[in-house]
Amino acid sequence: MGKLALAAKITHVPSMYLSELDGPNKGCRQAAIDGHHEIGRRCRELGVDTIVVFDVHWLVNSEYHINCAPHFKGLYTSNELPHFIKNLAYEYPGNPQLGHLIADVANEMGVKTRAHSDTTLELEYGTLVPMRYMNADQHFKVVGVSGWCMWHKLEESARFGLAVRKAIEERYDGTVAVFASGSLSHHFAENGTAPDYMNKVFDPFLEQMDRRVVEMWQQGDWKTFLEMLPMYNEKCWGEGGMHDTAMLLGMLGGANYDQGVEVVTPYFGSSGTGQINAIFPVTPLRNTTTA
Repeated sequence: MGKLALAAKITHVPSMYLSELDGPNKGCRQAAIDGHHEIGRRCRELGVDTIVVFDVHWLVNSEYHINCAPHFKGLYTSNELPHFIKNLAYEYPGNPQLGHLIADVANEMGVKTRAHSDTTLELEYGTLVPMRYMNADQHFKVVGVSGWCMWHKLEESARFGLAVRKAIEERYDGTVAVFASGSLSHHFAENGTAPDYMNKVFDPFLEQMDRRVVEMWQQGDWKTFLEMLPMYNEKCWGEGGMHDTAMLLGMLGGANYDQGVEVVTPYFGSSGTGQINAIFPVTPLRNTTTA
């Protein structure tokens, strides 16, 4: 029925918003912004009607959750970095139908999930930042998924990702893009040192690990990457436990996925963290193995 047209791992660094403003950091994230514009352009070319975001800034302690309100509108200031993102206006249409279909399939697969359409839940900045550059004209409907899963297993998140794929292809009448919105390594600069790390990764070990991971992604070596993902997450302070990445790969076929990514925005450091925009080619599922 439906189609998964595009999948990507994307950055949402708040310095992208700061990059727009007059001051010493103006233009510092233009490459990341350009990458989001390009991904948005491709979504339009592919006829995408809805973007689903696995957002590592939405923390949950139990179950998987989907924010599929019919409409989103607000004025957002980050409680984490209020000096980076403040008074950011946003408005996007939602997609309750798709959100509930995903929850239905996930629950049938034994992954406890709740879809929230009658809700005052707001979008988090892991969604708001990329939508600012990809969806300023409200062309796409938006569905948010909790990606900071505190007490969940990466294998279960991979199964949730597979449920997203099945819901789209087997029950939804439309075309969807799905983004894992989160970093690679995620150790912030220590307090008081942030300006020194504005465009750097916190430690050479973290940067070298990230760069090797990107090489594996480009080579399509997902078997090796999935085997090392739990340790990579632990040793490199994965953002949100890297559940967004597990969901993305589960959606694409897990260890059976064999495609190399297309890097749209090359790897870069931001406030100590490692970042990238990369498109993951979508291919037919060979079977339902996720990890």
